[in-house]
Amino acid sequence: MSKPKIGFIGLGIMGKPMSKHLLDAGYELVVHDLVQAAVDEVVAAGAAKGVSPKDVAARSEVIITMLPDSPDVQAVALGENGLIEGVSEGDVQIDMSTIAPGVAIEVAEALGAKGVGCLDAPVSGGDVGAINATLSIMVGGEQALFDKMMPVFEQMGKTITLCGPNGAGQTVKACNQIQVALNIIGMSEAFVLGAKAGVDPAIIYDVLSGGYAQSRVHDARGPRMIKGDFAPGFKARFHFKDLNIIMKTGNDYGVPLPVTSLVHELFAAMMAQGRGELDHSGIMTVLEDLAGIEARTKQE
Repeated sequence: MSKPKIGFIGLGIMGKPMSKHLLDAGYELVVHDLVQAAVDEVVAAGAAKGVSPKDVAARSEVIITMLPDSPDVQAVALGENGLIEGVSEGDVQIDMSTIAPGVAIEVAEALGAKGVGCLDAPVSGGDVGAINATLSIMVGGEQALFDKMMPVFEQMGKTITLCGPNGAGQTVKACNQIQVALNIIGMSEAFVLGAKAGVDPAIIYDVLSGGYAQSRVHDARGPRMIKGDFAPGFKARFHFKDLNIIMKTGNDYGVPLPVTSLVHELFAAMMAQGRGELDHSGIMTVLEDLAGIEARTKQE
């Protein structure tokens, strides 16, 4: 069976390496992004350039979107010159953005009316997971379509799970983002408390790595946090966006999220301080400000 031609829209920190993995696997790609430099880089790697979402859809059999937020997905999928104007019956649309579950369902219903199969497939793993093709991919949609698209998913991730019908992938991603945020806040508080008490955060990190406090978030972000390296792997403003989705989803389903509510407010403070372009682990800077100390390692 020949590989389908893939359209890829959204070539940011995550989308760019994801698209390159598909190229490396021998898929023919048509790409589009508002940032021309990102398009040029992926085109130089072997992709073709699409001039609009409609154009990408018209030239592809499978269209993947990796976009910042729900309104972006709505505009690209359903807006003027959007996917809905270029798709054909039998095409497949895979949205790998993190958006509201209700929007995922809305897009699936609109494109489904034109005979397009849709999967919502948000990811976890950050820039490291995207670069190494080890993302966790949470999928909502039909089993048969999920099975058909598995070879595509396998080029970008390692843990690939069908979570339920359309929207379920986004629901599970919301759950994921709760736990990631709480892990980061927990690490931040530990490092800041230890530093204020005079203990080198590098020692705290090493000790916590050997016990129950250890986690994948701890391993991936801890070493950078104690060095004060908050270059974005996953921008704080995107995690704040995810927390907004989480709070709305909790409200929609009548689920109190008391601890997540506090984390949401800490991220809101980070946004108010103009730090949204930092990595989400940069939330530690808010706690440092509150404590009046920088929790940075003394070791070289």
